Amino acid sequence: MKTSFIKYGRKDSRDLCEITLTNDHDMVVNVLNYGATLEKVLLNGENMILSLKSPADYSRERNFLGGTVGRIAGRVREGQWKHGQEIHQLPLNDGENHIHGGIGTDMQVWNFRPSCDGKTAKVDLTLFDPDGHNGYPGNLKLHACYELDNENTLRYSLEAVSDKLTIFNPVNHTYFNLGDRAENLDLQMNADYYLPVDKTGLPDRGMEEVEGTAFDFKQKKRVGDALHSNDAQIKLRNGLDHPFILNGNLPNAVLSSNKHKLTVTTNAPALVLYAGNHFDHTGIPDNIGQYDGLTFEAQCPPAEGNDLGQITLLPNEKFRRTVNWKFE
Repeated sequence: MKTSFIKYGRKDSRDLCEITLTNDHDMVVNVLNYGATLEKVLLNGENMILSLKSPADYSRERNFLGGTVGRIAGRVREGQWKHGQEIHQLPLNDGENHIHGGIGTDMQVWNFRPSCDGKTAKVDLTLFDPDGHNGYPGNLKLHACYELDNENTLRYSLEAVSDKLTIFNPVNHTYFNLGDRAENLDLQMNADYYLPVDKTGLPDRGMEEVEGTAFDFKQKKRVGDALHSNDAQIKLRNGLDHPFILNGNLPNAVLSSNKHKLTVTTNAPALVLYAGNHFDHTGIPDNIGQYDGLTFEAQCPPAEGNDLGQITLLPNEKFRRTVNWKFE
């Protein structure tokens, strides 16, 4: 096991660094302290995720690739959180809604500390997000960790605590491709229900069964079969952009190509799948096209209205999210 890091730039008077985790089987993981971002996962030299062309590109434009997105990933309808008789207003940065935490945690420079022993190579990253930043109440301390073992499992965890009542629903936003394109991959997922969404991408009618729909991945099937279906929900969002409610059976999801397999397990209640519907080989991510990668955003599903009780944190209550990605 080995860890190392290099400095590649500066932002906001802070050093930008690329941290490398290597196991005894030459699996290599690159993490950026900008946004606590998973930059690359190399298996036998082949990248398993979508990456920009250089570490410096990540801070030039917000593309969410591999970032720790918060305080809330996804959308909040009309930016409103109702708790008791109070309504707290977040800034509107997605039409009439709030999305991805505003100037979120994926756009900030984190502190980091690499370490390794005979069993794992890891990096711990921490960030202080002050009370009122992006309109969120509470001084929030975040601790993210990427940990690689010799079974080629990469464990991601995120802990946080706030000194005020607040809302928190972050995700790691890595796009997986297993060295191929997402639409060519096979997916099996233990989810019996998904959430249809409206034109703004927010749920609007509760859960619906996946059985017999484009969203049915209970048995392994090609991702492209869903992406190119005539389902009205797929057409509405130009592909997959939907929360799937996990049924508790393990593993939560298995993504596979002819050469590789990714097994996903998490303590989150839902996985939001997004197939990079907007990428079109332009701008900074000009090496990425539509349906090249697939996210498994482990989170609480977005709420229909302003009751955000599921993602409300009490003062000094500890938040902990875990996701394991096993590569074969």
